Amino acid sequence: MPSDGSRSYPHLGPLQRSMGIELEMMGDGRCAVYVEVTDAHLNKGGVAHGGLHATLLDTAMGGATVAALSKEEWCATAQLDISYIEAARVGTRLNCEARVLRRGRGIAHVEGEISDQEGSVIAKARGTWGIWPSRPSHLKK
Repeated sequence: MPSDGSRSYPHLGPLQRSMGIELEMMGDGRCAVYVEVTDAHLNKGGVAHGGLHATLLDTAMGGATVAALSKEEWCATAQLDISYIEAARVGTRLNCEARVLRRGRGIAHVEGEISDQEGSVIAKARGTWGIWPSRPSHLKK
């Protein structure tokens, strides 16, 4: 991860860590995360639960937005639209990449995509992140 002193990148939170999600890269309005599907991620149909996809996308897209902010700014998901395209099974590595399409003063438009290790598209998303001029007090250092 870049650390040029002008930005402060968060680590993944406890939810992502408990799901086995790993950060691959974050910087310049982009972020990539991944997870290997395990039995713990399955729905009753025997494939990865849509909540795993949603968490991957929200994590990568939020990370991309954070990577486009100054150190003082903060953001939160305002809207997230997901298209589930293919199922993922146990043992599949899900790679999720996201990028900021456009960043304004108060909002950012972001897109993300999950693919498997063969490059097949599993899910796609577009979303909007609200941007605030300062971080919550518990994140200020």
